Amino acid sequence: MKIGAPKEIFPGEARVAMTPDSALQLQKLGHECFVEAGAGKGAGISDAAYAGAGVTVLQDAAALFAAVDVLAKVRPPSEAEVQMLRAGQTLISFFYPAQNTELLEQAKAQGATVIAMDMVPRISRAQKMDALSSMANIAGYRAVIEAGSNFGRFFTGQVTAAGKVPPAKVLVVGAGVAGLAAIGTATSLGAIVHAFDVRPEVSEQIESMGASFVFLEFEPTQDGAATGGYAAPSSPEFREKQLAKFRELAPEMDIVITTALIPGRPAPKLWTEDMVALMKPGSVVVDLAAERGGNCDLTVPDEKIVSPNGVTIVGYTDFPSRMAAQASTLYSTNIRHMMTDLTPKKDGAIFQNMEDDVIRGATVTHDGAITFPPPPPKIAAIAAAKPKEKVRELTHEEKRAAETAAFKKQTRDQVALLAVGGALLLAVGLVAPASFMQHFIVFVLAVFIGFQVIWNVSHSLHTPLMAITNAISSIIILGALMQIGSGNFLVILLAALAIFMAGINIFGGFLVTRRMLAMFQKS
Repeated sequence: MKIGAPKEIFPGEARVAMTPDSALQLQKLGHECFVEAGAGKGAGISDAAYAGAGVTVLQDAAALFAAVDVLAKVRPPSEAEVQMLRAGQTLISFFYPAQNTELLEQAKAQGATVIAMDMVPRISRAQKMDALSSMANIAGYRAVIEAGSNFGRFFTGQVTAAGKVPPAKVLVVGAGVAGLAAIGTATSLGAIVHAFDVRPEVSEQIESMGASFVFLEFEPTQDGAATGGYAAPSSPEFREKQLAKFRELAPEMDIVITTALIPGRPAPKLWTEDMVALMKPGSVVVDLAAERGGNCDLTVPDEKIVSPNGVTIVGYTDFPSRMAAQASTLYSTNIRHMMTDLTPKKDGAIFQNMEDDVIRGATVTHDGAITFPPPPPKIAAIAAAKPKEKVRELTHEEKRAAETAAFKKQTRDQVALLAVGGALLLAVGLVAPASFMQHFIVFVLAVFIGFQVIWNVSHSLHTPLMAITNAISSIIILGALMQIGSGNFLVILLAALAIFMAGINIFGGFLVTRRMLAMFQKS
């Protein structure tokens, strides 16, 4: 099959759906690659670079559409581009079929197959094709960079000869892919990061990245990930608690990054005008949901404005395109993985397997019919973790009762063990000679005393294992010292070797502990 990437015609769009590296991988699948002249210019890829990778460069979009069997785009096609599609041709791009019903009808009328990258199911096998996550990752990173360029201070705290500089305080609203990327970036720059999400189960992810999770005292009444991994809409009561918490945090925050958005729905209003008024002059709000109306009341899509109290509000809708080289690399890799699934035999022939969850889920028109919306995938989407049950704290009486029961059980076990041991000793004594029994009893007592001594050592070294091995070595040294005065040369030699080797183990344990502790100390 012939695969081509036209130049994006959306104003300001710098990404491209095919890079020289992805073209080389597509050629290994048996496909021929084409690109429109100048398609990669915005991403820093020259026509010569494409030609060097074996890609045929065509001069205009009309020639490309006529020459190829599969078209790979970034933005949804325009009406003119849909009109250039022909029956049997395949288009792979972002499409947003729920919002572009007219385009969907046009593509159906043209007889083209449309695979929407925004409709890839959120299942584990499809993660390599998840273009929404790839772009959200870049948007989250870029949001922090944009915030830093509009913020008048350092992210990290510093102590200089000229005085102390406090670290910036950042609040990230929404801990999806974009939110986690923003958290990671802001944390790495040294800011104090707080993050909020309506799904309590993501708190561990947030805290593992060095941020503080903003908790709400609220009884969960819904599954936070009921919509295939996205946050579900909140109840009015929860929303009021949420907004009250944001008003409490607003005066402290220097930078607010909002990422709350479910594809196909208007963005929820989470940062209201009065919250902006509470923020300090010079603060920054970056709204990643600006394309769908914004999470902030004052957001103006595609613009950067300054509120009356001096807060900068960034409403850009092209964050991935502002990092066109990286975005094109990731997106073209998503396209390449989709083509790998569409070319199972790697012979250059596309097999539109509508029984495959991923291909069926992403296909919105095929064989002159609209196939959107898709049926639910056979494999469940990413689900929310079940909330952990709170452990009830025991009362004083219950604790006493539990301790008493544990003591009685331990006593019974010890008495039973002693009774069984005594019975065994008596049984052995009935048949064994007196000399054997004398040594055997000493051996049993030595084992008992050694066990009690070793397992009651307090773990003061780096690990309990080191403490126990050192205790064993100490017992060995005591035994060797008792035998060192023996008149037998062999016994004296073995005792000396035991003291030497056990001493190495003891001193080595303290030395290793000291070095391990030094790893966690600032010099």
